[in-house]
Amino acid sequence: MNIIIFLIILLVLVLSHEFGHFIIAKLNKIRVDEFSFGFPPKLFGKKIGETEYNFNAIPFGGYVKIYGENMEEADFVEVGFLDKEKDKEKIELSKRNLAFKPKYIQALVMTGGVIMNFLVAWILLSVGYMSGLPTSAVIAPNGTNVLDQALTIVSVLPDSPAQVSGLKSGDKILALETEEDTTRLLSSFFTAETVQNFVKKHSTEEINFLVDRAGEEKKISVVPKIINENSGAIVGINMDMIGKLKLPFFQAFWEGIKLTTNLTGRIIVGLFTLIKDGVSGHGNLSAVTGPIGIIGVVGDAVDFGFIYLLSFTALISINLAVINLIPFPALDGGRLLFLLIEKIKGSIIKPKVANTVNAIGFTLLMILMLVITYHDIVKLF
Repeated sequence: MNIIIFLIILLVLVLSHEFGHFIIAKLNKIRVDEFSFGFPPKLFGKKIGETEYNFNAIPFGGYVKIYGENMEEADFVEVGFLDKEKDKEKIELSKRNLAFKPKYIQALVMTGGVIMNFLVAWILLSVGYMSGLPTSAVIAPNGTNVLDQALTIVSVLPDSPAQVSGLKSGDKILALETEEDTTRLLSSFFTAETVQNFVKKHSTEEINFLVDRAGEEKKISVVPKIINENSGAIVGINMDMIGKLKLPFFQAFWEGIKLTTNLTGRIIVGLFTLIKDGVSGHGNLSAVTGPIGIIGVVGDAVDFGFIYLLSFTALISINLAVINLIPFPALDGGRLLFLLIEKIKGSIIKPKVANTVNAIGFTLLMILMLVITYHDIVKLF
């Protein structure tokens, strides 16, 4: 079931991304030859008008084939020598060619997918706010009321006692207990500091965390780990008072765009740190999750409810947008970089060079995807 839900999410996000390229191309009267979900081999498809719509066998991605996107140098030369009287048809066709459109239109077409991913995330988060989005009581907008607050685990440190024991993000802490001591959650006054003090007090004992996970109570035993004498013992969790924030229509869209912007900034910082660590030799693949790993996270989101799944989908959409903006060949950011270079130098990059670089970039991305997927599978065992 989790796989099916993941594929539906992927289908929606990929189609919306490619639709962004598609619709901006169409609005600027550029011919679109193909709109495909997944990569070949082709399973089925249908041609409607001038565009062929395909569903392919490899579901991790998709593409739009836009007329003039991968032209050869001879094509540019030929257009330059067309006769206005004899070659009217070819001249008219060249007007629908992406390569002969102004640079700003080319840039719009290339960023269409990213724009659509941000738009999808904004809409999903706004709908979440209208329905009741899980929100920190600390950062809730002034004048709003966060309902059903509970001390909730918002992150679990890798290889920490909490992760090893099975505590997860989203778990609501109801009680802490040892053989000799019990602290029960009776109200929202049960804070992160309460938990930290309890752990320090029982740093050498097994602590039972009674948590609410998607409406089901679970008891999970954790043995704290002493890092040093100054910091004391830890279990490896970050906590916050989380509740549901429900907003009216217009305010929901306003807070939705604010949250989308905030999450985008955090993702950019995280991605920059990941790349920097990789370049410096301190990178760790455990911080990267591929399709197999995401399926597991989808399962957790489903368990916690529809709104969590909605928020998770919005987060993936923002990630897709940010990753696509990286100036790397075969990504939208790489094509934008080529456009910038052409604008600066005042002439086109040789199509053979651009196509070769993009092909190499695509191959490297596929290899990276295989490595991450392999690492996801290894983590399962």
